[in-house]
Amino acid sequence: MKKTYSGRRYVISIVFLVIGFIFIVRLFYIQVIDTSYKYFADNNVLRYNTEYPARGLIYDAKGRLLVFNEATYDLVVIPYQLPDKMDTVEFCKLTGVTKDVFIRRVKAASNYSPYLPSIFEEKIPREVYGMLQEKLISFPGFRVQARTIRNYPQPIASHVLGYISEVTPDMIKEDDYYRPGDYVGISGIEKSYERELRGRKGIKVIMVDVHGRDKGSYMDGKFDLEAKAGQNLFTFIDLDLQTYGEQLMQNKRGAIVAIDPSTGGILAMVSSPSYNPSLLVGRDRAANYFTLLLDKSLPLFNRALNGRYPPGSTFKPVIGLIAEQEQVITTSTLFPCYGGFPLGNGKMVGCHNHASPLALEAAIAYSCNAYFCKAFKNIIDNKKYRSTREAFNVWRKYILSFGLGIKLRCDVPNESAGYIPTDNYYDRAFGKNRWRSLSIISIAIGQGEIQLTPLQLANVACIIANKGWFYTPHVVKAIGNLQNLNARYTKKNQTLVNPMYFGPIIDGMANVVEAGTAHNVKMDSITVCGKTGTAQNSGKNHSIFMAFAPKENPKIAIAVIVENSGYGATWAAPVASLLIERYLTGKVKRLDLEQEILTGKTTNQ
Repeated sequence: MKKTYSGRRYVISIVFLVIGFIFIVRLFYIQVIDTSYKYFADNNVLRYNTEYPARGLIYDAKGRLLVFNEATYDLVVIPYQLPDKMDTVEFCKLTGVTKDVFIRRVKAASNYSPYLPSIFEEKIPREVYGMLQEKLISFPGFRVQARTIRNYPQPIASHVLGYISEVTPDMIKEDDYYRPGDYVGISGIEKSYERELRGRKGIKVIMVDVHGRDKGSYMDGKFDLEAKAGQNLFTFIDLDLQTYGEQLMQNKRGAIVAIDPSTGGILAMVSSPSYNPSLLVGRDRAANYFTLLLDKSLPLFNRALNGRYPPGSTFKPVIGLIAEQEQVITTSTLFPCYGGFPLGNGKMVGCHNHASPLALEAAIAYSCNAYFCKAFKNIIDNKKYRSTREAFNVWRKYILSFGLGIKLRCDVPNESAGYIPTDNYYDRAFGKNRWRSLSIISIAIGQGEIQLTPLQLANVACIIANKGWFYTPHVVKAIGNLQNLNARYTKKNQTLVNPMYFGPIIDGMANVVEAGTAHNVKMDSITVCGKTGTAQNSGKNHSIFMAFAPKENPKIAIAVIVENSGYGATWAAPVASLLIERYLTGKVKRLDLEQEILTGKTTNQ
């Protein structure tokens, strides 16, 4: 009996020793190793203020500001610091919110995090900010936080620059840099260069008393993280050219894209109708956005990148180049035109009156439909290929090398690829292998299924100006002090057409303006190489013009589309001509033409 008792005492002693050891280890862990309890204790006396960096500025090609920052203030709430009882009536009167809004916002902040600051009211007016600074001491848990918002010295280039807006929950899940109430680039280069523009947020650790009053920096700022300003963007955009382009497109729908062929730098990108970028800044941003969204003229839609148009006769130089490369025509090949190109059964692709027959240069100058239908037919019916399908796919490969039917990957986001039909498309339309050159002849003159964006058309002008190559079009020239652009913007892209074939096409485009379909925009001092287009549409025809200038050592390539306005020479060619004159000479001498375009209307806006 005594032995049994002695054994039990031994077991009980061991149990107490083990329990004591566990308590000692646990206390050691809590006090020495685990800092979470210290963190929660510190949070009762420390405040972690987010320091928002200044967003990078955006400049034009001549160093003029396109976008800068101005100070604004947000009222933030830290839910766990709110007292059990507070004068909500006085607080709501001070901030101008209802009690229901107050309850809803505090609840949302608590759901996000009781311990982290959430924005209660953003972009507080300066006069309200002054009153809050004096009275917030009576409302623990609330404080004012400074940040910057975008400001636009000129109401232009909204589609290029883009805008910023508050992050969504999905964005926060994708990137843990962001917190509710943060702002992010939503469109334009604000979106493309978000990481460069946003900088890095800082943290300032502040000691506070039991009433939440600021007692100074914690440990002399040992744990602070300094905010780092975003990098500035320097663009190719020419402020004067952009402004002039937007003025010329007033009361018109369409787009302008101007590019420097030697760099791929976008000098101007106009989408009309547009909007003042300042509308999407400040307390009225949401209301203004929905007004723009519901506007039937689609001012938020970037026609320069997303508009898809049949190119019409501006497509003919590309057809001519491919026909030369495939050796189914030469510069001296003559094709007759008796009012158009016959399709059989009394049907015809019509053409306008001009001399006949014509060779390649004159066919471009006078925009002969019959010539390019015949040239295209020769490409597709070329006997060196085993079938129509094979010849068509060779033709399509040439077309893709011009950056058509694909996204060019410009640095302004959400670009359309346009559309170049495939052999499968025609199989579905006509039956497998039951289509021939005459079945698809309309694409020879830029009609039918062909759809290009204004950006792509301006890039075609660059390719012809450069005799076969192009840089991917881009807006941003430099980031910060470095020319650290994506490598794709500095790589030459070669087409599949030999440079030797571009000379006759360029001469023909020069004759378009000298004596051909765009002779009305001829200038004495500048040789412009251009091509008019009148694209058939479900409504009134689109007016289109593609050009570059001067002929030797081109400095600007441009595409202009004016929707539902008639012939290419009527609207698009004058707009492009005036922009070229303004860019190359710094002024416009043809004041009568300028006034006609500035005051002319093609819409009922």
